[in-house]
Amino acid sequence: MNILDTPADTTYIVCMPKRKEPERDDSKPFVPRALQAAIEHFADKDVAHGYAVAMRWPDGIRCTFCDSSDYTYISTRKIWKCKNKDCRKQFSFRIGTIFEDSPISMSKWFVAIWMLVNCKNGVSSYELHRAIGVTQKTAWFMLHRVRAAIKAKSFNKKLAGVVEADECFIGGLFKNMHERRKAKVRAESEVRNSSTARGAVGKTLVQAVLERDGEVRARIIKDTGLGQRLQFLLDNVEEGSQLMTDDGYNFAAFRENFVHDYVSHAHEYVRGNVHTNGVENFWSLLQRGLLGTYVNVEPFHLSAYVDEQCFRFNNRKATDGERFLRALAMVGTARLTYKDLTRVEQA
Repeated sequence: MNILDTPADTTYIVCMPKRKEPERDDSKPFVPRALQAAIEHFADKDVAHGYAVAMRWPDGIRCTFCDSSDYTYISTRKIWKCKNKDCRKQFSFRIGTIFEDSPISMSKWFVAIWMLVNCKNGVSSYELHRAIGVTQKTAWFMLHRVRAAIKAKSFNKKLAGVVEADECFIGGLFKNMHERRKAKVRAESEVRNSSTARGAVGKTLVQAVLERDGEVRARIIKDTGLGQRLQFLLDNVEEGSQLMTDDGYNFAAFRENFVHDYVSHAHEYVRGNVHTNGVENFWSLLQRGLLGTYVNVEPFHLSAYVDEQCFRFNNRKATDGERFLRALAMVGTARLTYKDLTRVEQA
């Protein structure tokens, strides 16, 4: 039931039935239903530590260096020591994950992960630093570590059925840029010999493919050349699938590999089943986060924010708790240092 602001003289008294809480199953990991429940549950450092260990090693603790299951536990430091005579190294659940070498408690890490994967428009580093009590620089680094973890590393299957494809230019207007920025953009455009059509000057081009009612996959491309766009489709879409695009894809090469149809947005947006409204919805969500939450994103970090939005979009049918667990299951797939993160800025 929604509560509206429309004034009315009629008063309704509604008795809401009590919601029956699901029975707790200790054999499965705890799934918070809301942020408040997550904060309360993980406020105890021992509980947060045990939860992180269970998520890292669901089948039992193993050495992160030699994969041995023979170890001793050093309770005073909450680490393990491998008993394999060829190893004998000390290890913790943080090694090889986004938590490695981080002094931040797991209670704060869990809140950061929850906020990033469940806030539809993302969460800024300033908002996070105020929420969990860390510096803005630390919050920025934490968020980038989470983005590195939830990035889709590989795809087991290609998209099929009805697939939509489109591109989007991300960036500010050239006329609003500072003179030094304009000079830099002009120099880069001359070196790349890039096109200035469609307001592309100083902007970054992102291409996406979306399976109707399914997943989206997106990446940054250098230009609108046929070769890059076609290769991205061949890598991610089953040949013979129905490809729906705008008239920017009106090339014979696309019809050779897909059942291709398109709409010209100068005249129409929908023609029967032919439209790109699904992928346009993804662009709307991405730009809402970039413009409203992050405000200013440099091109060398843009791919991380695109991956962040892809994760939320692809898990849009899951509950907040399920998205949180899926993100936690991926933290062991990434290791990002501050030097690696900032190196691209210095290049």
